[in-house]
Amino acid sequence: MPMAPDQRALVLFSGGLDSTVCLAWALTRYAHVETVGFDYGQRHPVELEVRPQVLKALREAFPDWRARLGPDHVIKMAALGQIATTALTSDARSRLAEKSLPTTFVPGRNLMFFTYAAAIGYRRDLHVLVGGMSETDYSNYADSRDEVMKCLQRTLSLGMDEHFAIETPLMWLDKGQALQLADELGGAKLLELIRTETHSCFMGVRDKLHAWGRGCGICPACALRAAGWDHWQATRGAALRSTS
Repeated sequence: MPMAPDQRALVLFSGGLDSTVCLAWALTRYAHVETVGFDYGQRHPVELEVRPQVLKALREAFPDWRARLGPDHVIKMAALGQIATTALTSDARSRLAEKSLPTTFVPGRNLMFFTYAAAIGYRRDLHVLVGGMSETDYSNYADSRDEVMKCLQRTLSLGMDEHFAIETPLMWLDKGQALQLADELGGAKLLELIRTETHSCFMGVRDKLHAWGRGCGICPACALRAAGWDHWQATRGAALRSTS
Protein backbone atom coordinates (compact mmCIF):
# COMPACT_ATOMS: atom_id res chain seq x y z
CA MET A 1 0.00 0.00 0.00
CA PRO A 2 1.48 3.41 -0.95
CA MET A 3 2.27 5.92 1.74
CA ALA A 4 -0.29 8.62 2.46
CA PRO A 5 1.87 11.75 2.83
CA ASP A 6 -1.11 13.96 3.66
CA GLN A 7 -2.31 11.80 6.56
CA ARG A 8 -0.92 11.70 10.09
CA ALA A 9 -1.59 8.86 12.49
CA LEU A 10 -1.76 8.31 16.23
CA VAL A 11 -1.19 4.74 17.43
CA LEU A 12 -2.59 3.46 20.72
CA PHE A 13 0.65 1.92 21.95
CA SER A 14 1.00 -0.31 25.01
CA GLY A 15 4.37 -1.85 24.21
CA GLY A 16 2.84 -5.27 23.59
CA LEU A 17 2.98 -7.51 20.53
CA ASP A 18 -0.24 -6.25 18.94
CA SER A 19 0.39 -2.54 19.35
CA THR A 20 3.98 -2.92 18.13
CA VAL A 21 2.80 -4.62 14.94
CA CYS A 22 0.21 -1.85 14.54
CA LEU A 23 2.90 0.80 14.97
CA ALA A 24 5.06 -0.86 12.32
CA TRP A 25 2.00 -1.04 10.06
CA ALA A 26 1.33 2.67 10.51
CA LEU A 27 4.97 3.60 9.91
CA THR A 28 4.85 1.94 6.49
CA ARG A 29 1.74 3.94 5.52
CA TYR A 30 1.91 7.39 7.04
CA ALA A 31 4.60 10.04 6.80
CA HIS A 32 4.14 11.11 10.41
CA VAL A 33 3.15 8.82 13.29
CA GLU A 34 2.84 9.54 17.00
CA THR A 35 2.05 7.20 19.88
CA VAL A 36 -0.09 7.40 22.98
CA GLY A 37 -0.17 5.26 26.12
CA PHE A 38 -2.42 5.31 29.16
CA ASP A 39 -1.44 5.18 32.82
CA TYR A 40 -4.57 4.00 34.59
CA GLY A 41 -3.00 2.20 37.54
CA GLN A 42 -2.21 -1.04 35.76
CA ARG A 43 -1.51 -3.96 38.03
CA HIS A 44 2.06 -4.15 36.73
CA PRO A 45 3.92 -0.89 36.03
CA VAL A 46 6.28 -2.86 33.77
CA GLU A 47 3.80 -2.18 30.95
CA LEU A 48 4.58 1.53 31.13
CA GLU A 49 8.31 0.91 31.61
CA VAL A 50 8.53 -1.23 28.46
CA ARG A 51 6.89 1.30 26.12
CA PRO A 52 9.85 3.71 25.79
CA GLN A 53 12.25 0.78 25.46
CA VAL A 54 10.33 -0.63 22.50
CA LEU A 55 10.13 2.80 20.86
CA LYS A 56 13.88 3.29 21.33
CA ALA A 57 14.60 -0.14 19.84
CA LEU A 58 12.39 0.61 16.83
CA ARG A 59 14.14 3.90 16.18
CA GLU A 60 17.56 2.24 16.37
CA ALA A 61 16.65 -0.76 14.21
CA PHE A 62 14.72 1.05 11.47
CA PRO A 63 16.20 4.42 10.40
CA ASP A 64 13.43 5.02 7.83
CA TRP A 65 10.80 4.59 10.51
CA ARG A 66 12.75 6.77 12.94
CA ALA A 67 12.35 9.71 10.58
CA ARG A 68 8.55 9.28 10.64
CA LEU A 69 8.10 8.49 14.32
CA GLY A 70 7.09 11.58 16.26
CA PRO A 71 6.45 12.26 19.96
CA ASP A 72 5.05 9.77 22.45
CA HIS A 73 2.23 10.85 24.77
CA VAL A 74 1.30 9.29 28.12
CA ILE A 75 -2.11 10.13 29.56
CA LYS A 76 -2.85 9.59 33.25
CA MET A 77 -6.28 8.08 33.84
CA ALA A 78 -6.43 7.27 37.55
CA ALA A 79 -10.24 7.13 37.51
CA LEU A 80 -10.13 4.22 35.06
CA GLY A 81 -7.96 2.29 37.51
CA GLN A 82 -10.59 2.83 40.19
CA ILE A 83 -13.27 1.54 37.84
CA ALA A 84 -11.15 -1.51 37.02
CA THR A 85 -10.75 -2.33 40.73
CA THR A 86 -14.47 -1.94 41.32
CA ALA A 87 -15.21 -4.20 38.35
CA LEU A 88 -13.37 -7.07 40.01
CA THR A 89 -15.59 -7.36 43.08
CA SER A 90 -17.28 -10.72 43.60
CA ASP A 91 -20.61 -9.48 42.17
CA ALA A 92 -18.90 -8.09 39.09
CA ARG A 93 -16.99 -11.36 38.62
CA SER A 94 -20.29 -13.23 38.56
CA ARG A 95 -21.73 -10.90 35.93
CA LEU A 96 -18.59 -11.21 33.80
CA ALA A 97 -18.74 -15.00 34.06
CA GLU A 98 -22.41 -15.03 33.02
CA LYS A 99 -21.51 -13.06 29.90
CA SER A 100 -18.39 -15.18 29.20
CA LEU A 101 -16.22 -12.10 29.69
CA PRO A 102 -12.73 -12.46 31.20
CA THR A 103 -12.03 -10.82 34.57
CA THR A 104 -9.42 -8.67 32.79
CA PHE A 105 -12.22 -6.88 30.91
CA VAL A 106 -12.51 -3.24 32.00
CA PRO A 107 -15.90 -1.84 30.92
CA GLY A 108 -15.51 1.02 28.45
CA ARG A 109 -11.71 1.05 28.46
CA ASN A 110 -11.24 1.11 24.69
CA LEU A 111 -14.01 3.67 24.33
CA MET A 112 -12.18 5.98 26.74
CA PHE A 113 -8.81 5.32 25.12
CA PHE A 114 -10.05 6.32 21.68
CA THR A 115 -11.87 9.37 23.01
CA TYR A 116 -8.69 10.65 24.65
CA ALA A 117 -6.69 9.75 21.54
CA ALA A 118 -9.11 11.70 19.34
CA ALA A 119 -8.76 14.73 21.63
CA ILE A 120 -4.98 14.58 21.17
CA GLY A 121 -5.43 14.02 17.44
CA TYR A 122 -7.71 17.02 17.16
CA ARG A 123 -5.05 19.31 18.62
CA ARG A 124 -2.13 17.77 16.75
CA ASP A 125 -3.74 17.14 13.36
CA LEU A 126 -3.61 13.35 13.73
CA HIS A 127 -6.83 12.13 12.17
CA VAL A 128 -6.00 8.43 11.77
CA LEU A 129 -6.28 6.52 15.06
CA VAL A 130 -4.73 3.04 15.03
CA GLY A 131 -5.50 0.31 17.57
CA GLY A 132 -4.65 -3.38 17.97
CA MET A 133 -8.19 -4.61 18.63
CA SER A 134 -9.02 -8.08 17.32
CA GLU A 135 -12.19 -10.12 17.22
CA THR A 136 -10.19 -13.21 16.32
CA ASP A 137 -8.14 -13.59 19.49
CA TYR A 138 -10.23 -11.50 21.88
CA SER A 139 -13.80 -12.04 20.70
CA ASN A 140 -15.02 -11.86 24.30
CA TYR A 141 -13.86 -8.27 24.78
CA ALA A 142 -17.02 -6.37 23.94
CA ASP A 143 -15.31 -3.06 23.17
CA SER A 144 -12.83 -4.66 20.75
CA ARG A 145 -15.47 -5.61 18.20
CA ASP A 146 -15.37 -4.24 14.67
CA GLU A 147 -18.94 -2.94 14.98
CA VAL A 148 -17.95 -0.91 18.06
CA MET A 149 -14.98 0.61 16.25
CA LYS A 150 -17.12 1.64 13.28
CA CYS A 151 -19.72 3.24 15.54
CA LEU A 152 -17.03 4.97 17.58
CA GLN A 153 -15.41 6.38 14.45
CA ARG A 154 -18.68 8.00 13.46
CA THR A 155 -19.36 9.25 16.99
CA LEU A 156 -15.93 10.86 17.37
CA SER A 157 -16.15 12.46 13.94
CA LEU A 158 -19.58 13.89 14.69
CA GLY A 159 -18.70 14.98 18.21
CA MET A 160 -15.53 16.81 17.17
CA ASP A 161 -16.85 18.04 13.83
CA GLU A 162 -13.80 16.63 12.05
CA HIS A 163 -13.35 13.32 10.29
CA PHE A 164 -11.45 10.66 12.23
CA ALA A 165 -10.60 7.24 10.80
CA ILE A 166 -10.13 4.32 13.19
CA GLU A 167 -7.84 1.67 11.71
CA THR A 168 -7.61 -1.81 13.26
CA PRO A 169 -5.19 -3.80 11.07
CA LEU A 170 -5.36 -6.89 13.34
CA MET A 171 -9.14 -7.09 13.60
CA TRP A 172 -9.43 -10.32 11.60
CA LEU A 173 -5.99 -11.77 12.35
CA ASP A 174 -5.02 -14.29 15.00
CA LYS A 175 -1.65 -14.09 16.79
CA GLY A 176 0.08 -16.26 14.19
CA GLN A 177 -1.19 -14.04 11.39
CA ALA A 178 -0.15 -10.92 13.32
CA LEU A 179 3.38 -12.33 13.47
CA GLN A 180 3.24 -13.04 9.75
CA LEU A 181 2.29 -9.41 9.19
CA ALA A 182 5.25 -8.34 11.35
CA ASP A 183 7.52 -10.48 9.20
CA GLU A 184 6.19 -8.82 6.06
CA LEU A 185 6.63 -5.34 7.54
CA GLY A 186 10.04 -5.61 9.17
CA GLY A 187 11.42 -9.11 8.65
CA ALA A 188 13.55 -10.98 11.16
CA LYS A 189 14.73 -7.75 12.78
CA LEU A 190 11.21 -6.73 13.76
CA LEU A 191 10.29 -10.24 14.89
CA GLU A 192 13.30 -10.42 17.19
CA LEU A 193 12.52 -6.98 18.58
CA ILE A 194 8.96 -8.14 19.30
CA ARG A 195 10.23 -11.33 20.93
CA THR A 196 12.79 -9.69 23.21
CA GLU A 197 11.42 -6.20 23.91
CA THR A 198 7.61 -6.25 23.94
CA HIS A 199 5.44 -7.23 26.90
CA SER A 200 2.09 -9.04 27.03
CA CYS A 201 2.28 -11.10 30.25
CA PHE A 202 -0.60 -10.49 32.69
CA MET A 203 1.71 -11.35 35.59
CA GLY A 204 4.33 -8.75 34.71
CA VAL A 205 7.16 -11.28 34.32
CA ARG A 206 10.12 -9.99 32.28
CA ASP A 207 13.06 -12.13 33.40
CA LYS A 208 12.01 -15.27 31.49
CA LEU A 209 12.74 -15.26 27.76
CA HIS A 210 11.01 -18.01 25.79
CA ALA A 211 11.10 -18.81 22.08
CA TRP A 212 7.96 -16.68 21.69
CA GLY A 213 8.95 -13.81 23.99
CA ARG A 214 9.13 -12.70 27.63
CA GLY A 215 6.58 -13.73 30.24
CA CYS A 216 5.52 -16.19 32.90
CA GLY A 217 4.47 -18.78 30.32
CA ILE A 218 1.33 -19.60 32.32
CA CYS A 219 -1.16 -16.74 32.11
CA PRO A 220 -3.71 -16.50 29.24
CA ALA A 221 -1.75 -13.76 27.47
CA CYS A 222 1.41 -15.87 27.44
CA ALA A 223 -0.50 -18.97 26.33
CA LEU A 224 -2.08 -17.05 23.46
CA ARG A 225 1.24 -15.58 22.40
CA ALA A 226 3.02 -18.95 22.59
CA ALA A 227 0.30 -20.67 20.55
CA GLY A 228 0.45 -17.89 17.96
CA TRP A 229 4.22 -18.20 17.69
CA ASP A 230 4.00 -21.98 17.22
CA HIS A 231 1.28 -21.60 14.59
CA TRP A 232 3.25 -18.97 12.71
CA GLN A 233 6.41 -21.09 12.77
CA ALA A 234 4.50 -24.12 11.49
CA THR A 235 2.84 -22.09 8.72
CA ARG A 236 6.14 -20.49 7.78
CA GLY A 237 7.87 -23.87 7.67
CA ALA A 238 5.16 -25.30 5.44
CA ALA A 239 5.42 -22.33 3.09
CA LEU A 240 9.21 -22.69 2.86
CA ARG A 241 8.91 -26.41 2.14
CA SER A 242 6.37 -25.79 -0.61
CA THR A 243 8.74 -23.42 -2.41
CA SER A 244 11.84 -25.61 -2.10
